[in-house]
Amino acid sequence: MSGARRGFFTALFLFFITASASAAKDAAFDVRDYGARPDGKTLGTESIQQAVDACAAAGGGTVLLAGGKFLTGTIYLKSHVTLKIDAGAVLLGSTALRDYPRNVPAVRSYTDNYVNQSLIAGEDLENVAIVGRGTIDGQGAEFKWDREHPYVDRPYGIRLVNCRDVLIEGVHLQNSAMWMQHYLACEQVTLRGITVWNHSNHNNDGVDIDGCKDVTIAQCVFDSDDDAITMKSTLDRATENVAISDCVARSFCNPIKMGTESNGGFVNIAISNCVVTSPGHPRTFGGSGRGLAGIALELVDGGRLDGITISNITIKGVSVPIFMRLANRARPFKEGMPAPGMGTLKNVMVNNIVATDVSPLGCSITGLPEHPVENVSLNNIQLAFEGGGEADRAAKEVPELPQQYPESGMFGQLPAYGFYCRHVKGLKLGNVTLRTAKPDLRHALVCDDVEELAIEGLDAVYAPGAAAILHLIQTRGALIRGCRPRASGGTFLKLEGDGSRDVVLLGNDLSQVGKIAETAPDVRPDALSQSANLVAGGR
Repeated sequence: MSGARRGFFTALFLFFITASASAAKDAAFDVRDYGARPDGKTLGTESIQQAVDACAAAGGGTVLLAGGKFLTGTIYLKSHVTLKIDAGAVLLGSTALRDYPRNVPAVRSYTDNYVNQSLIAGEDLENVAIVGRGTIDGQGAEFKWDREHPYVDRPYGIRLVNCRDVLIEGVHLQNSAMWMQHYLACEQVTLRGITVWNHSNHNNDGVDIDGCKDVTIAQCVFDSDDDAITMKSTLDRATENVAISDCVARSFCNPIKMGTESNGGFVNIAISNCVVTSPGHPRTFGGSGRGLAGIALELVDGGRLDGITISNITIKGVSVPIFMRLANRARPFKEGMPAPGMGTLKNVMVNNIVATDVSPLGCSITGLPEHPVENVSLNNIQLAFEGGGEADRAAKEVPELPQQYPESGMFGQLPAYGFYCRHVKGLKLGNVTLRTAKPDLRHALVCDDVEELAIEGLDAVYAPGAAAILHLIQTRGALIRGCRPRASGGTFLKLEGDGSRDVVLLGNDLSQVGKIAETAPDVRPDALSQSANLVAGGR
């Protein structure tokens, strides 16, 4: 045989060997071949796990669920394994708690003190995936919620800890007994094109990204009783480098949220092109019938929230469109450890937000004395509130509540129907439009202990007899320009506080207000200056 022919046959032989190895690796490990029965009644935990283990032992590949409902307890994923649930197939969680072993991972967080069971589990894995057009159903309504021990004996839907290169794509997730998904201390996590329906029990979050790095969530739909898209940091590392886009989020609590657990913080997070609404069905367990805050940034257990951009969000029907809270609940990420120090919340940019049919509570951005929220920018914001606030609410004393659990309604109806901002350094509001369906007699905007304030192009509705549109208290370094208030017979600005200074009205059209400014007796004579404003009569 010539050398050329030998070379040809050698190459052909190597091709078939390589192709056969590749085909073996890509072959699906059908759980039915390992004894799993798709009848929705026969417990198939052992059979499904055997398929996963065989797939991993072969170097990785796909474990297939097809042709019916597969009842199971905890399934442990393995590295390089893809769990594929075909259209029409259901991975059905057992309703017996004994089928969910307790798993306390090496990477510990606050939640491990209470919840350490799940339908799908994995730790220290790489290159794992759950894909397909089928369904994972946790049958969570069958697990009892104990008021005395509310977080015990209710398994998660999916819980992956310290894993790398994770893909969840296409599947429908429903009815977890606890959070639907918990990704703890993971890297390179992608959620794409999944739908989540979680209304079967308490604490029914849609997804919790917890101390993770390099995360993408795109083209997903979340509908949950508790928080929908949630970022947490229940351990000593930040949730960072997260991109969330093109999603729909509905929740009786907070559709988009950072916190409450914030020990490691939240850094470099971008959220864009999302729709936020109230759930379209009767209220079940927690939160509010219309939902709490559309966007909630809550840093109360130490940590650092820094570098957050939120843009192009449409919000409908929730209680409060925007809620930002820096406080000091100071819960440690492990029991027995010292309380964390005071955290920081800064460098937040919110652009292009449209909210309609929201409650009269009002939005709030609040820090604590000597611990301000820093560098917050709100641009191109259009908010339409129900209104109806009474005049006495404008003078309401708002308590600090530094250790209270943060929720958008924690202060009750605020002195401002639009924004109440307290203990903030570096606040910019540009092209903010505030409307109310019913006349509201409160201020449109209240700033208390705010330093470096810039307001440009504020367009706020005014009701006859209402309080001043702007109320500044102990405000230092404020530039207000380009505003055109329509408040015939009303006051544009009320200024209070002996610490107020360097407040400038520049280039505003004030020709349609009854009174430009009202200053309290304790305000320094030189605290307010005016220049190039258009006033009644053209002067």
